[in-house]
Amino acid sequence: MIFLVVCGFKVLKKNIMTKKSKLLDHVSRVIRTKHYRYSTEKSYVDWIYRYIYFHDKRHPKDMGAKEISDFLTFLAVERKVSASTQNQALNAIVFLYREVLKIQLKNFSFEYSKVGKVVPVVLSRNEVNEILVRDGKGNNDRSTIFPDLLKEHLQIQISKAKIRLKENLSINNFHGASIHEALEKKYPNIPKEIGWQYVFPAKKPGIDSRSGKLKQHYRHESFLQKAVKTAVGKAKIVKNASCHTFRHSFATHLLEDGYDIRTVQELPGHKDVRTTMKYTHVLNRNKFNVRSPLDNLDLV
Repeated sequence: MIFLVVCGFKVLKKNIMTKKSKLLDHVSRVIRTKHYRYSTEKSYVDWIYRYIYFHDKRHPKDMGAKEISDFLTFLAVERKVSASTQNQALNAIVFLYREVLKIQLKNFSFEYSKVGKVVPVVLSRNEVNEILVRDGKGNNDRSTIFPDLLKEHLQIQISKAKIRLKENLSINNFHGASIHEALEKKYPNIPKEIGWQYVFPAKKPGIDSRSGKLKQHYRHESFLQKAVKTAVGKAKIVKNASCHTFRHSFATHLLEDGYDIRTVQELPGHKDVRTTMKYTHVLNRNKFNVRSPLDNLDLV
């Protein structure tokens, strides 16, 4: 029974996607002209599809503030999604109306998902035994520090990337590293230049979902996530540590060393200093310098 329901839903979704393909294709084209990440494109298209399906496949241009409010409230109240998930849906719908349909949205209100005060998980200096290199937060270019201790290891990895490029160039129809389409059109040769290769490439080239060309992509995020999880287990760290934990740890350790909070704000790429301020909650855990009365008891 469950199998039939699932299969039926897939067929229904396929039919809906076919009918709305022109709109969703338009959404994808607009996203690509703005050079958004492919993960953002997939997320936006998926949320827009869900929004349309929730309202019985009505066209978004025939809906407005009320329908948006109903959908976002449903996510918070019925589906009980997290605040970040609800915000993803909101961003996708706002993008649809403002950037694709060119419709200015009126003020609307909805039930927000509950956001509790969460103190970030931070590893001690001895627990931090790996480094994460990735695109700048918010898809912005920024510079940050790199430890001298890891320079030799990075040079070894770069050497491996050079070997990978040499191997790839011998493959027929290989089009180089995956980069922004607009940049590749302007400089068609740079995808095959060493300076544009990924330091941590995928195991082998693959077909690019946007261009249909054979390209070298970076190693999938899940590979690093699994590696970190394994490392945390081997190190016998009992904290709920993930890739993002190293970001928290980086900022916290800088604050512990007495660096100015504005400097710390810039290095991780925080747009608002209030984001950086949250790390002060995990500094000097006994900030009151108070000894517990229980420690003063003579229990011997």
